[in-house]
Amino acid sequence: MKNLKKISFLVLLMAFVISCTTMKNDTNDAVSGKVESIESGKDGYTAKITTDKKEVYFAVISIVNVGGPQNYKQLKIGDVVSVKGEKWKTEEENHIKVTEIVSVK
Repeated sequence: MKNLKKISFLVLLMAFVISCTTMKNDTNDAVSGKVESIESGKDGYTAKITTDKKEVYFAVISIVNVGGPQNYKQLKIGDVVSVKGEKWKTEEENHIKVTEIVSVK
C-alpha cells in the first residue's frame, strides 16, 4: 500500500511538472512596426514598437539574446522593423525579448 501511494504521488508530480513546462510564453513570435522610442540599458536597449494595429510592444534587444555582435543592430527612432522572440504581457504592457532582428527599413 505504501508503494502504491508513492507511485501515485510520483505520477501526479510528473504530470504537474510536465504541464508547467508546456505553459511557457510564446516563443519565436514576430512583431512588426515602427520604432517610437529607444531607452538604453546595461547590455542593450529597449525599443518601443507600435504595430499597424496600434499595439505597443517594448522590445528588449541585447547582444546576448540575438546570438552575438554579428546579429546585433542598433535601431533608430522611425525605423520600421520586424523582430522575433519570446512575448509576454504584464497587466498593461506587451513585451518581447528579441532573439532575432528579421528586418530593418
